[in-house]
Formats: sequence, structure tokens, C-alpha cells
Amino acid sequence: MKPAPFRYVAARSLEQALSLKAEYGEEARFLAGGQSLMPALNFRLTQPAVLIDINPLTELTGVHEPEPGCLRVGALTRYRTLERDPATARTLPLIHEALPHIAHPQIRNRGTIGGNLAHADPASELPAIVLALAGRLRAQSRRGERWIDASDFFAGALTTSLAPDEMLTDVELPSAKPRSGSCFMEVARRRGDFALVGAACTLQLDDDGHCTQARISFCNAGDTPILAGDAGQSLVGRRIGAAEIDQAADLVQRAIDPQGSIHASAKFQRHLAGVLTRRTVAAANQRASA
Repeated sequence: MKPAPFRYVAARSLEQALSLKAEYGEEARFLAGGQSLMPALNFRLTQPAVLIDINPLTELTGVHEPEPGCLRVGALTRYRTLERDPATARTLPLIHEALPHIAHPQIRNRGTIGGNLAHADPASELPAIVLALAGRLRAQSRRGERWIDASDFFAGALTTSLAPDEMLTDVELPSAKPRSGSCFMEVARRRGDFALVGAACTLQLDDDGHCTQARISFCNAGDTPILAGDAGQSLVGRRIGAAEIDQAADLVQRAIDPQGSIHASAKFQRHLAGVLTRRTVAAANQRASA
């Protein structure tokens, strides 16, 4: 298969990229890693008039710390950068644990953080992880910039709240704190396949071992990455034990709306979500306690 004809522009600056996006709107697409876009072009599932290559924009790469406890990841940062950086395990342990589950090494060599989030595939791991971390995403356009909470960013399957003239440029995430714990797990048919269901959990304990904050999110459990707010809130103010974990798992199974597929029925996906809730919450609690 070959893509439909399009105009190709290698952006020399962020300003040029945003100007082109403002001019062409939905008729223009940004090319970052291309791991999702190129197959869609070749199958003609998308046929943009203009392809804006933003790979030359090195200012959109890397991890920075604008203030203590806060990390900013450039949208063009590749998976491999985080995977090979020893600091990731210390500052972003949830992402460090999830990275080996994401596709295959060849894809992680090219795929970008921003490209994955802007693609908004509900079966992808990273959107659920950013939800679990209560991240924020920065959108820029010629009109200015705005920060979007992760809970407001994903509008539907392959759909975000980005305006037609906006570009996702940064992701802001909290770095790991003392007495915090996280865990990511998924069930897939084969290593590198999309997960039948994936779960991410982050929680914080006080000095007495009571949970002060908990967030549990899922990939491939609905039309968007899902944050099980009631399940996380049920753990707050309590010491986490078997009964509390079982209650959270029950709330999760009520909250999600899996679609089912040829690989797993909706009933089986709901069962998996309950199992993964129990495992991720228990592991995150153990890590926070340690």
C-alpha cells in the first residue's frame, strides 16, 4: 500500500510548525516517530494534505525539572530515551516498569511520548499511565498555550481535546515521593501485543501506613483510558489490606465498560481488570511501605 499524495514540510522551528498547523488545521498532521501515523497513511485510513515533520525540533526532546518534584517530558522524547536513562527508575518508576511492555524495541527506538498520547489509542499503555500519575499536557498554537489535565485530554477512541491548530509539546508528571508506590501490569497474548487489559496504580502512604492518595487506571477497558476514581478513593484514609483491595477491585469491575474483541470477551476483560487491580494495588502498597 502507498499513501495518498501530500505535501511534506520539515519544520525548522516550532513557530513554523504551528503556523502551518494554523493554516491547514485538520488537513495537516504532525510527523514525530511515525509508528502509528505511517501505517495509517499507507492504508489510507488518513489522508492529510500536509505532513509537518517536527523531528528537527530538538527543543521538544528530553526530560527537565522546572521545579522540585515536577518533571517535564518533551513530546518528541523517544521511549528509548526514558528506557535507557537510569534516572527513570528513581523519578518515574511507573513508566520505567511499563516501558518493556510497550510494543517492541524497534518501535520504542522511534516512537515518541507525545505522538503516542496525541494518537490516544485506548489500548495503549501510556495514556493510562499518565492518568494514574495525574499528569498535565501542554498544548501550543499561534494563539498561545494551555495546560490540559490528563483526565480532560482523552475525549474518545483516537480522539483528544486538542484543537485543530494545536500541538502537544510537553507532558508534566510528578516525580516519585517518599512513601509512595506504583505498579503496572497487563495481560497480553504475546509480548509486545496490545494488552487485553492493563492496569496502573499509584498510591501514597502517611507515616502511620494509612493511604492518603490512590489512583487506579486502565488501558483497553473502554473507549478511552479509564481512571477508576471511586476505587481509588475507597482506599484513602485506610490501611490497605485484603478487604480494602477486594472492595477496590469490585468497584473497578462496576466502573469499566470493556468492548470485547476476538481475543477476549467483555466479561473476561472485566474479570482481568479485577485480578489486575488486586495485584497492582497490593504491589504498590508493599513498595510504598518499604
